[in-house]
Amino acid sequence: MNSERLKVTTPSDREIAMTRVFAAPRRLVFEAWTKPEHLKRWLGVHAGWVMAVCEIDLRVGGGYRYLWRAPNGAEMGMRGEYREIVVPEKLVASEVFDQSWYDGSAVSTLSLVEHAGKTTCTTSVIYDSKEIRDKVLQSPMEEGVADGFDNLAKLLETLA
Repeated sequence: MNSERLKVTTPSDREIAMTRVFAAPRRLVFEAWTKPEHLKRWLGVHAGWVMAVCEIDLRVGGGYRYLWRAPNGAEMGMRGEYREIVVPEKLVASEVFDQSWYDGSAVSTLSLVEHAGKTTCTTSVIYDSKEIRDKVLQSPMEEGVADGFDNLAKLLETLA
Protein backbone atom coordinates (compact mmCIF):
# COMPACT_ATOMS: atom_id res chain seq x y z
CA MET A 1 0.00 0.00 0.00
CA ASN A 2 1.17 3.51 -0.76
CA SER A 3 2.16 5.29 2.46
CA GLU A 4 2.39 8.75 0.91
CA ARG A 5 -0.06 11.46 2.01
CA LEU A 6 -1.49 14.56 0.42
CA LYS A 7 0.34 17.84 1.05
CA VAL A 8 -1.63 21.07 0.49
CA THR A 9 0.23 24.38 0.17
CA THR A 10 -0.55 27.95 -0.93
CA PRO A 11 2.36 29.05 -3.17
CA SER A 12 0.68 32.39 -3.95
CA ASP A 13 -2.35 34.47 -2.85
CA ARG A 14 -4.59 32.91 -5.49
CA GLU A 15 -3.18 29.38 -5.65
CA ILE A 16 -3.63 26.01 -3.96
CA ALA A 17 -1.11 23.26 -4.72
CA MET A 18 -1.84 19.64 -3.83
CA THR A 19 1.03 17.13 -3.98
CA ARG A 20 1.25 13.40 -3.46
CA VAL A 21 3.72 10.71 -4.48
CA PHE A 22 2.37 7.54 -6.09
CA ALA A 23 4.19 4.21 -6.37
CA ALA A 24 3.60 4.01 -10.12
CA PRO A 25 5.23 5.19 -13.35
CA ARG A 26 4.00 8.53 -14.60
CA ARG A 27 2.53 7.05 -17.81
CA LEU A 28 0.06 5.09 -15.62
CA VAL A 29 -0.74 8.13 -13.47
CA PHE A 30 -1.36 10.20 -16.62
CA GLU A 31 -3.60 7.44 -18.00
CA ALA A 32 -5.57 7.37 -14.73
CA TRP A 33 -6.17 11.15 -15.07
CA THR A 34 -7.20 11.05 -18.74
CA LYS A 35 -9.20 7.86 -19.38
CA PRO A 36 -12.88 7.94 -18.32
CA GLU A 37 -12.90 4.28 -17.28
CA HIS A 38 -10.16 5.07 -14.73
CA LEU A 39 -11.36 8.51 -13.58
CA LYS A 40 -14.80 7.09 -12.74
CA ARG A 41 -13.09 4.77 -10.23
CA TRP A 42 -11.24 7.39 -8.20
CA LEU A 43 -12.07 11.08 -8.82
CA GLY A 44 -14.64 12.41 -6.36
CA VAL A 45 -16.05 8.98 -5.56
CA HIS A 46 -16.28 8.87 -1.79
CA ALA A 47 -19.02 8.84 0.85
CA GLY A 48 -21.32 7.11 -1.62
CA TRP A 49 -20.85 9.62 -4.47
CA VAL A 50 -20.37 8.18 -7.96
CA MET A 51 -19.17 9.80 -11.17
CA ALA A 52 -22.23 9.36 -13.38
CA VAL A 53 -20.81 11.28 -16.37
CA CYS A 54 -17.17 11.43 -17.48
CA GLU A 55 -16.52 12.81 -20.94
CA ILE A 56 -13.04 13.70 -22.18
CA ASP A 57 -11.92 15.19 -25.49
CA LEU A 58 -8.17 15.12 -24.79
CA ARG A 59 -6.77 17.74 -27.15
CA VAL A 60 -5.89 21.41 -26.78
CA GLY A 61 -9.22 23.20 -27.22
CA GLY A 62 -11.08 20.00 -26.34
CA GLY A 63 -12.98 19.71 -23.13
CA TYR A 64 -14.08 17.55 -20.27
CA ARG A 65 -17.35 17.15 -18.40
CA TYR A 66 -17.82 15.42 -15.04
CA LEU A 67 -21.05 14.88 -13.14
CA TRP A 68 -21.13 13.30 -9.70
CA ARG A 69 -24.25 11.93 -8.04
CA ALA A 70 -24.82 11.42 -4.31
CA PRO A 71 -26.84 8.55 -2.81
CA ASN A 72 -29.69 11.04 -2.15
CA GLY A 73 -29.76 12.08 -5.83
CA ALA A 74 -27.95 15.41 -5.41
CA GLU A 75 -25.63 16.22 -8.30
CA MET A 76 -22.47 18.24 -8.76
CA GLY A 77 -21.04 18.90 -12.21
CA MET A 78 -18.02 20.62 -13.64
CA ARG A 79 -16.48 21.22 -17.02
CA GLY A 80 -13.45 22.79 -18.57
CA GLU A 81 -11.28 23.19 -21.63
CA TYR A 82 -7.80 21.77 -22.11
CA ARG A 83 -5.28 24.57 -22.68
CA GLU A 84 -2.04 22.57 -22.71
CA ILE A 85 -1.31 18.84 -22.92
CA VAL A 86 2.17 17.30 -22.69
CA VAL A 87 1.80 13.50 -22.55
CA PRO A 88 2.58 12.07 -19.95
CA GLU A 89 3.76 14.98 -17.85
CA LYS A 90 1.36 17.94 -17.89
CA LEU A 91 -2.30 18.93 -18.28
CA VAL A 92 -3.57 22.52 -18.04
CA ALA A 93 -7.33 23.11 -18.09
CA SER A 94 -9.97 25.59 -17.07
CA GLU A 95 -12.44 24.57 -14.35
CA VAL A 96 -16.02 25.76 -13.89
CA PHE A 97 -18.71 24.17 -11.69
CA ASP A 98 -22.32 23.90 -12.92
CA GLN A 99 -23.70 25.23 -9.64
CA SER A 100 -20.72 27.35 -8.77
CA TRP A 101 -20.06 27.54 -5.05
CA TYR A 102 -17.42 30.20 -5.64
CA ASP A 103 -17.29 33.18 -8.01
CA GLY A 104 -15.45 32.95 -11.29
CA SER A 105 -13.46 30.08 -12.67
CA ALA A 106 -10.10 28.49 -12.07
CA VAL A 107 -7.17 27.11 -14.03
CA SER A 108 -5.74 23.77 -12.96
CA THR A 109 -2.27 22.45 -13.84
CA LEU A 110 -1.38 18.80 -13.30
CA SER A 111 2.37 18.11 -13.27
CA LEU A 112 3.77 14.59 -13.10
CA VAL A 113 7.45 13.95 -12.33
CA GLU A 114 8.81 10.40 -12.21
CA HIS A 115 11.84 9.34 -10.18
CA ALA A 116 12.91 5.80 -9.33
CA GLY A 117 9.57 4.29 -10.37
CA LYS A 118 7.48 6.72 -8.30
CA THR A 119 5.53 9.70 -9.60
CA THR A 120 5.13 13.01 -7.82
CA CYS A 121 1.75 14.41 -8.79
CA THR A 122 1.19 18.14 -8.20
CA THR A 123 -2.13 19.77 -8.99
CA SER A 124 -1.97 23.55 -8.82
CA VAL A 125 -5.22 25.52 -9.04
CA ILE A 126 -5.22 29.29 -9.58
CA TYR A 127 -8.41 31.16 -8.68
CA ASP A 128 -9.59 34.65 -9.66
CA SER A 129 -8.85 36.12 -6.21
CA LYS A 130 -7.37 35.42 -2.78
CA GLU A 131 -10.88 35.51 -1.29
CA ILE A 132 -12.02 32.71 -3.59
CA ARG A 133 -8.91 30.66 -2.84
CA ASP A 134 -9.52 31.10 0.89
CA LYS A 135 -13.16 30.04 0.52
CA VAL A 136 -12.03 26.87 -1.25
CA LEU A 137 -9.47 26.20 1.50
CA GLN A 138 -12.25 26.47 4.12
CA SER A 139 -14.38 23.89 2.27
CA PRO A 140 -13.95 20.11 2.71
CA MET A 141 -11.83 20.15 -0.49
CA GLU A 142 -8.69 18.79 1.21
CA GLU A 143 -10.54 15.77 2.64
CA GLY A 144 -12.16 15.06 -0.73
CA VAL A 145 -8.87 15.30 -2.63
CA ALA A 146 -7.12 13.10 -0.04
CA ASP A 147 -9.86 10.44 -0.36
CA GLY A 148 -9.67 10.63 -4.15
CA PHE A 149 -5.90 10.25 -4.11
CA ASP A 150 -6.23 7.23 -1.79
CA ASN A 151 -8.59 5.74 -4.38
CA LEU A 152 -6.11 6.62 -7.14
CA ALA A 153 -3.28 4.85 -5.28
CA LYS A 154 -5.42 1.69 -5.04
CA LEU A 155 -6.34 1.93 -8.74
CA LEU A 156 -2.68 2.35 -9.75
CA GLU A 157 -1.82 -0.87 -7.89
CA THR A 158 -4.28 -2.72 -10.16
CA LEU A 159 -2.94 -1.05 -13.34
CA ALA A 160 0.74 -1.76 -12.62
